[in-house]
Amino acid sequence: MPPKDAAVAEKSNGKKLKSSKTASKVAGAAPSTTLGAADIKAKANSAIADASVRTTLVIDSPSPKAARNEERKYNLALVVATVLAFYTRFYLLNHPDQVVFDEVHFGKFASYYLQQTYFFDVHPPFGKLLFALVGWLVGYDGAFLFENIGDGYSQNKVPYLAYRALPALLGSLTIPVVFLTMKHSGYSLPACLISTSLVLFDNAHITQTRLILLDATLIFSMSCAIYCYVKFMRYRNKPFSAKWWTWLILTGISLACTISTKYVGVFTFFTIGLAVAVDLWNLLEIRAGLTLRIFAKHFFARAFALIVLPFMIYLFFFQIHFWVLSKSGPGDDFMSPEFQETLGDNEMSLLSKPINYYDKITIQHKDTKTFLHSHEERYPLRYEDGRISSQGQQVTGYPFEDANNEWIVLPVVGFSEDDKYGHGVRGGDVVQLYHVATSTFLLTHDVASPNFPTNQEFTTVSAEDAAGPRHNDTLFEIRLNTGKRDPFRSRAGFFKLIHMPTKVAMWTQTEKLLPDWGFKQQEINGNKNAAQASNTWLVNSITDMDPSDPRNEIVKKEVKHIPFLMKWLELQISMFRHNNALTASHPYASHPPEWPFMLRGVSFWTDNGSRSQIYLVGNPLGWWFATCCLAVLSGVLIADQLTRRRHHYILAENVRNRLYNSAGFFLLAWAAHYFPFYIMGRQLFLHHYLPAHLASALAAGALLDFFFDNPGVFPVTYPASATSSDAASGTKNVTEAAQKRGDVVYPVSSAVSWIVAGIIIGFVYGVYVFFSPFTYGDPGLGVEQVLARKWLNFDLHFAK
Repeated sequence: MPPKDAAVAEKSNGKKLKSSKTASKVAGAAPSTTLGAADIKAKANSAIADASVRTTLVIDSPSPKAARNEERKYNLALVVATVLAFYTRFYLLNHPDQVVFDEVHFGKFASYYLQQTYFFDVHPPFGKLLFALVGWLVGYDGAFLFENIGDGYSQNKVPYLAYRALPALLGSLTIPVVFLTMKHSGYSLPACLISTSLVLFDNAHITQTRLILLDATLIFSMSCAIYCYVKFMRYRNKPFSAKWWTWLILTGISLACTISTKYVGVFTFFTIGLAVAVDLWNLLEIRAGLTLRIFAKHFFARAFALIVLPFMIYLFFFQIHFWVLSKSGPGDDFMSPEFQETLGDNEMSLLSKPINYYDKITIQHKDTKTFLHSHEERYPLRYEDGRISSQGQQVTGYPFEDANNEWIVLPVVGFSEDDKYGHGVRGGDVVQLYHVATSTFLLTHDVASPNFPTNQEFTTVSAEDAAGPRHNDTLFEIRLNTGKRDPFRSRAGFFKLIHMPTKVAMWTQTEKLLPDWGFKQQEINGNKNAAQASNTWLVNSITDMDPSDPRNEIVKKEVKHIPFLMKWLELQISMFRHNNALTASHPYASHPPEWPFMLRGVSFWTDNGSRSQIYLVGNPLGWWFATCCLAVLSGVLIADQLTRRRHHYILAENVRNRLYNSAGFFLLAWAAHYFPFYIMGRQLFLHHYLPAHLASALAAGALLDFFFDNPGVFPVTYPASATSSDAASGTKNVTEAAQKRGDVVYPVSSAVSWIVAGIIIGFVYGVYVFFSPFTYGDPGLGVEQVLARKWLNFDLHFAK
């Protein structure tokens, strides 16, 4: 500006500074006497006015030349970070040319897609479809099924480099997204570089994004969702404009890709959803100046873009999943017979036969694959806990084919001798089950089972008792899972066996086996929760069918069709149920309290000959630094709340808004991606923390600006929404006008922030290099070298 104008501005600013200091002294002083309500209100207004004065101290926007120089600096840093990202992710991508860790799963799923063979997995299909697309683009036929860790790629002619290039690409692109998120949140260049470096040089992120795994897709989609929402909020003062809609829609698409890769993507939905809720709440306030009609437009625009659109995209990926997987495969057993009949060449459709009364059958539990079994041995008089049993004949679950597995289906009222055979069993029929080997009838009664005192004991009784005093206790309903009175079929007729008098369902499990007196076999008992899905059984075979029986004719059945939403809903239920059932122990499993301090890693691959290994371990310095920043940021927010309760207004309003709505937004993202794991009962590993770690890196960079840069020049952006008064206020200065246009305003970085950032990045890079042999599996390390890299309680594995 001209010298005269500059002098006037300087003089004006000097007056404002003097006024600000005076007001600050008044507002910051502790009350010496008890104040009345009016005094407290006046004091608060004075403090707020002081904060308002300090807010107006934002300096005028830099000249076009200065802005271009700053833009060049940011762009240069972005290019360097992106090049380094590609180098660190693609370096030695071909090593090892063997199956590594969970590549056995996701590589196999890609092969199943290419072969159109139905499989089952607990994760949604988007990430796996991307791998299949890569395989299809390079002309691969999916012949290799990734059976075991260590199986060779080169000798089997597997395009594993193309597969691994996909996560490496997405992992590389995550780095510029992190940088741009910080840049468009209005942070200084040192802050951008710190956040970017914590992810760029993190060994765990690099390891997970160099292999055929889903995490690169998940983290890239999550980072894009956060970035797009930050960009969307830059245009919050230009609602319903083209750019406003563009970034809102892109946020929804990113959210859809996140949850379509892994169900933990719902944590990103929660992060964005809570920020949107705060934004809408502020817009609802009357001072925002919006009519209810305009507010409704805001609400429904966000609901469509962030809920309806992602859900439609989510369904679309499942539609592709069902369309591609049109042939019968290893995932058939997880689905209902009706679902399986929609698959071509399904064994169940080909071999399924209707069951008639007086057929000799074997009954198998759907989940555990054990057979309903009985033998002449009896329950002991007294169990280990002192309870008395019925001493009846044992009924157990036996995992192998055996003559003691055979039962005959009998009607409650017998048919005449001249019309005895050929009557089909249907769903809803009440039957008796006759055990062939011991000539007894299946029965359950109100006697506690051996291992589950709340469940009923299953036993058998003689034919005399079954026809006499115990007749009702031998009656069971065959309740098909479809709930219909369809014909009862072998292999295809999933059913629950419901006891008529007590309404319990026959059930078994593998957690508690019978003691030695029960030959360590599975216990069969009556489950009072009859609707439980694990009560499901099927008839495995009809063992006495005459070869001339017309039911033996194999007639190729037409592939059936069921509505897409029914297939999708059934698959969702099965995915959630099996995901929750992943509770078995694993030598490298870890728990959430260990993750922020990286107390336990995961061994991915070892080679005894070269003494090389790939071990999932983060950058210890980077993780601890980010964790400390989270703690400090939380402490600052708590301290601000406590001091304001005592009417001490320490932070200027623009600094406070930024602290809560930007750094606080990143803190929310970390918490949303971390704390839900505490209530999960399934297996957990270190890589589950990576999305939260990325959020912690963003928070760490934000904290640097809070402590080391001049808060007066911060451009205020609001990922979690501004206050309603800010939304209603007009343009106060040049910086705010630029923000209303969606322009980037570059804050001036202090020398201290550059020094601090340089030191942190230098040390983080050095630690990354030190642990890189675990990241790339090269070079091999001796025992002393491995022990030198042992971090606290890390259980580092060494191939001997």
